[in-house]
Amino acid sequence: MSLAPFVRIVAQGKGRARAMTQDEAAQAMELILSGNAAPEAVGALLMVLRLRGETACEIAGFTAALRAASPQAVTADLDWPCYAAGRTRGAPLFLLAAKLVAQAGYRVALHGWNSHQSQGADPRHVLNKLQLEGDGLTYLPLETVSPQAFHLLRLRDTFGLRSCINTVLRMWNPTAASASVQGVFHPSYRGLQSRAAHLLGDRNLTVIKGGGGEFERNPAKDIAVFGLRNGIELNERAVASCAGSRPLPSACAVDLGALWSGAQTDAFAKDVVIGTAALALWTLDAAPTIPEASAIATEIWADRHPKIRSAR
Repeated sequence: MSLAPFVRIVAQGKGRARAMTQDEAAQAMELILSGNAAPEAVGALLMVLRLRGETACEIAGFTAALRAASPQAVTADLDWPCYAAGRTRGAPLFLLAAKLVAQAGYRVALHGWNSHQSQGADPRHVLNKLQLEGDGLTYLPLETVSPQAFHLLRLRDTFGLRSCINTVLRMWNPTAASASVQGVFHPSYRGLQSRAAHLLGDRNLTVIKGGGGEFERNPAKDIAVFGLRNGIELNERAVASCAGSRPLPSACAVDLGALWSGAQTDAFAKDVVIGTAALALWTLDAAPTIPEASAIATEIWADRHPKIRSAR
């Protein structure tokens, strides 16, 4: 089967082009992942969607096909994608937040690919350096779990532009976890990802505009919270937990190892970790409200050594 019919649907001209249905998008992505689609057609399809903007049905269809093509690597309670790229990305404090969630007794699966990052901002480097993996926290490299999806993501080097694959990978949930957290860079994608998740039948999801596109909240700002709870779309607001307005710490401004061990004290960086962990715990229904989840995260932070806790 050729990808041409799907390119024709989205690109045949003004007044005749239309968005793909969820089923059509799933068929197109299945063909792409099989390796049988002409590379020119793949590029045409992805760039037309880039220019026009993807619909929730298209993202849901692409994601469904990727899920169907991917063997479940591990079992997890919380899916945590991390796909931010760029030299301006700050210190990955969200990794410490993910570790706190794991210390609460939940199985957390990070997955991703982060290009053009300095060592201090690169999740893989930090995870290895601080030995954070294990005891409930797992990192799945994209190129290992799905070489086909990795190839599609790296087409950015050819196009010079991101494509909807970035969004699809955030929606992927390769461990079939019952809950997921997602960060976006552009606010408009929060609602898109919530609607696509609803079409996929997902039940529990939290989406925020996070630091550099990662799931990482700035505690000095009120933030809009999108997603799903028990399959119902939500639109809430998390209020700032500290005074003043400041950006998230840069990779050179905070030593994550020293912060985690307690050798360095940085109240704002600690609030970033606790605030991010609180949203993740709330997503997992560890607490009915964000403030109550924040109290749990604060307690875990204070008792993070030793690292033995029980699920709530």
